Amino acid sequence: MSKSTNNIASVLTESLPYIQKFQGKTIVIKYGGNAMVDEALKSSFARDIVLMKSVGMNPIVVHGGGPQIGKILAKIGKQSQFINGMRVTDAETMDVVEMVLGGLVNKEIVNLIHQHGGHSIGLTGKDGRLISAKKLKHNIEPTSEIIDLGHVGEVDKIDTSVINLLLKGGFIPVIAPIGVGKDGFSYNINADLVAGAIAQALDAEKLILLTNTSGLLDTNGELLTGLDANIINKLIEDGTIYGGMLPKIDCALSAVKNGVKSTHVIDGRVPHAVLLEVFTDSGVGTLITRNE
Repeated sequence: MSKSTNNIASVLTESLPYIQKFQGKTIVIKYGGNAMVDEALKSSFARDIVLMKSVGMNPIVVHGGGPQIGKILAKIGKQSQFINGMRVTDAETMDVVEMVLGGLVNKEIVNLIHQHGGHSIGLTGKDGRLISAKKLKHNIEPTSEIIDLGHVGEVDKIDTSVINLLLKGGFIPVIAPIGVGKDGFSYNINADLVAGAIAQALDAEKLILLTNTSGLLDTNGELLTGLDANIINKLIEDGTIYGGMLPKIDCALSAVKNGVKSTHVIDGRVPHAVLLEVFTDSGVGTLITRNE
């Protein structure tokens, strides 16, 4: 038996109170980073999701796929262009985004869940108008110049009827972050933001964001956890939280302010990270809750 298997078996032995606590609860997981490209981590993630469903929880997976999109674009000779971390998405790039996110990546995750005994259905936000989107208007500071990123959007509205139908049928929804606008165009949306919006719309128990870091770290590199909006605002002011972590933390704060019980920013490089976060007191990342 591997060290990872021993570890998770030990967790499950002590997990009965958590299983009882979260039975029937909805947990939205944003899946991305190393956990999506490392074969062992992909397998452990799928097993975690199947186990959560089998003990009565309602996991919902929202996935990214930026590296996979970049590889396909490179193969067709199209160079990726980013502005402040966001991919400029013209009509041709959007076709690739839909093919990769809604097809290749989405179906791979569904197949992995099936291989581990689960029942899953993959969809994009265009299915059943699950995600109504609007074009993202991006301002470049300090000039406030508005940059056109093409088919890059933000969430306008979430219609949970399709998700609820799948959950009632015993399925695990796997959702690609593509929405459709009133203009009929497809829009590529940041997966963290989609996961947060879905968690809020469903009044989820937890929003879990998988990352390639241990979580939110202080200036000494130590893991921070047990945070709320007041603490986080101070960390932003003193520069502890900056750069690429800011949008993720904003997403986490928005979720807990709007009905989600807690948000967890966890290390997707740790095998069985999702189960360790749900079924243990210590977890494997940063816990964020609403203000008391």
